[in-house]
Amino acid sequence: FDHPEIYGEHGAAYEDNATRFIFFNKAAIELARRLTPAPQILHLHDWAAALIPVYIHAHNLPFATVLTIHRLAEQGSFWGLDFALTNLPQRFFSLRGVEFFGRLNFLKAGIVFADRVTSVSEHHKQEILQPEGGYELDVVLRENAHKLSGILHGADYARWDPATDPLLPAHFECEKLWGKMICRDALLANLGLAPAPRGPVFGMVTRVVAEKGFGILTPLFDRLLTDDVRLIILGEGDPAFETALAIAARRYPARFAYRRHFDERLAHLIQAGSDITLIPSRFEPSGLIAMYSLRYGAIPVAHASGGIQEIVQDYDPTLEPSESGYGFLYYDYSSEAFWDSIKRARALFRDRAVWTGLIRRAMEREFSWSAAAQRYEELYRSLVRETEIAA
Repeated sequence: FDHPEIYGEHGAAYEDNATRFIFFNKAAIELARRLTPAPQILHLHDWAAALIPVYIHAHNLPFATVLTIHRLAEQGSFWGLDFALTNLPQRFFSLRGVEFFGRLNFLKAGIVFADRVTSVSEHHKQEILQPEGGYELDVVLRENAHKLSGILHGADYARWDPATDPLLPAHFECEKLWGKMICRDALLANLGLAPAPRGPVFGMVTRVVAEKGFGILTPLFDRLLTDDVRLIILGEGDPAFETALAIAARRYPARFAYRRHFDERLAHLIQAGSDITLIPSRFEPSGLIAMYSLRYGAIPVAHASGGIQEIVQDYDPTLEPSESGYGFLYYDYSSEAFWDSIKRARALFRDRAVWTGLIRRAMEREFSWSAAAQRYEELYRSLVRETEIAA
């Protein structure tokens, strides 16, 4: 479609996305109709494919559909006039169809017409049913709650495992951590940050947008970076936050490195070389970054939202070491609450024996796809049974 990216550039969506993605949905339907053997279920993800259930309903096609919501904030909302491009009957541009406040809304359409809707964790499911986390679609989701379920995603340990990761200068596992120190030193050297004194290295690999918590992180820069720490952020997004990060990196050149353009090797090295991963997201639907951070021994400091609550156990020194947790959570979404959790982690980092125990417990956590796959298989089987009964 003559664009270098898929959805947009520099934080702005392409103006012709309605045309592009309506065509994409039509093309996906045509492909499904021509496949041999024919698929029984089409599993769709987010707004970009969410018109497919509407076409199936409109044309009485023999497919069941599952729609998984990852990012509810991005809904594929376009001018009502763009509905004409869908070639759907006019009756579908209605309250019970694809219309939402006078606009064509892909995601709303998918929620209404899909046979099943899933979110990427049970806590995320509960959040999107509430006005605070529903991005105005909470009413639509509550009306369709009977077909909504939460299934925690799994981690791809074939690509993200420090014991075998080909992008690292050294490998390590929970009982042999020397390789993590090599990765830490390589990370600091690669980014030109001061190697000593050996305070904690904080890392973030994320989109640089308000949703990911930069509104509560940037006010903390001076407090954080005047301490003996290193901070590394990789990601792009909102130009205003990108500018703030670039300014802070120039102000603290020995302690803070910001890289805008994604580099997979650097992303893996940040996970392996960091002592602590910062996850201040207002909403973190699945918490995949926390799964990877735990496996790489980068202890999460995270806002307790979405899948984070199913992945990270808050550290509690009053419990037995084996049960005392492996992360630092905060529940009030504010800079001060975030700072308190950073201070907790910073203080415990000085006790190397306790910190090593946290690393080992974190790395032992298992979030493979096997459990999620079983849940999805059960969902698929129930859909196939319903389809056979209806036939």
